[in-house]
Amino acid sequence: MSATEKYAALGVDVDAAIGKLAGIPVSMHCWQGDDIAGFMDSGELTGGIQATGNYPGKARGFAQLTADLDKAFSLIPGKKRLALHAIYAVTEKPVERDQLKPEHFDAWLDWAGKRGIMLDFNPTLFSHPLADGLTLSHPDAKIRRFWVDHVKACRAIAAYIGKKQGSPCLNNIWIPDGFKNNPADRLTPRLRLKESLDEIFSVKYDKKYIVDAVESKVFGIGLESCTVGSSEFYLSYAATRGINAMLDNGHFHPTESTADKIPSLLAFFDNVALHVTHHVRWDSDHVVLYDDEIRDIADEIVRNDACDRVLIGLDYFDASINRVAAWVIGSRNMQKALLSALLKPHAKMKQLQDEGRFTELMYLSEELKSMPFDEVWEQYLASQKVRGADWFEEIKEYEKNILKERQ
Repeated sequence: MSATEKYAALGVDVDAAIGKLAGIPVSMHCWQGDDIAGFMDSGELTGGIQATGNYPGKARGFAQLTADLDKAFSLIPGKKRLALHAIYAVTEKPVERDQLKPEHFDAWLDWAGKRGIMLDFNPTLFSHPLADGLTLSHPDAKIRRFWVDHVKACRAIAAYIGKKQGSPCLNNIWIPDGFKNNPADRLTPRLRLKESLDEIFSVKYDKKYIVDAVESKVFGIGLESCTVGSSEFYLSYAATRGINAMLDNGHFHPTESTADKIPSLLAFFDNVALHVTHHVRWDSDHVVLYDDEIRDIADEIVRNDACDRVLIGLDYFDASINRVAAWVIGSRNMQKALLSALLKPHAKMKQLQDEGRFTELMYLSEELKSMPFDEVWEQYLASQKVRGADWFEEIKEYEKNILKERQ
């Protein structure tokens, strides 16, 4: 019996699952390719961010980074998006972050447009002399003003990108603000952050062009005792301001389930933004693996018919391995998890739950684990005209002929 027939016996249409997966966009992150260096001479990484390792072949500049992206995308199936950080502006001369303009990203729009790739965006509030632990919540009004103006500029850029590409651009705000030791005052910094965000979002853009999100974090390196932009703060802010919450599965306590948070947010928000990473004990931004956590996340997206409401993006940076391979591995694993979820008879499983037939539900859930998923995955890759399990041969050739020349 073929894989298609075995799944059909459970009420699952393999062809429909493959077709559905091909239309689910996953936003890959540009910053894996150069260890979050960007093009604006940002210097040393700050804000609790570290990219460990010194694997050869790091991209330097727009031409090398886009060449590496082209190679990665050629080995990744499905509908594609690319997330940019503000520090990837392409400018003829140095531009300060609060002075960034939409035209500084025209080169990206041109590159992406020729490939049918949609873009997403992120302000960059780290790795800067004025990001010394506090940005939008800083007690110095001049420093707050700089960062407010930066994020306002980024929202204008995101709206411009969304209009140009004909698809809403996700603009996600994450800030590194917090305290290493126990603060004397946790409220006032959050009130300052609230005031800063209110000014930022006072500028209105058509939602056809931009999707706004704010991203929480439980803690960061050097910010272990208090994070100003906590989950409670941002969920409250997003819910009362009509914007969206970003869930990064590395930004919560290790015992928390990000998958469980998705249906809760779907009950209240039009969209849920998602950064998928693989964390090891903390937000260490390892390459996404095909593990239980990512499968649980994909299950919640698919079983709640939310493939068009959950905006899936990747966020990791590993400088210890081939950076192009890291993109491909993580992106493929995200799509594997989505395919696994699409190959489950969710309607039947929900019915079993509603009818209290929990033994049968457990039986079915366990039987699904031994279904011939790998055969369907190969069918999907073939339908996308993308190489199968031997794709790493291309990476080895690319490293030999291109990456090693960058030494």
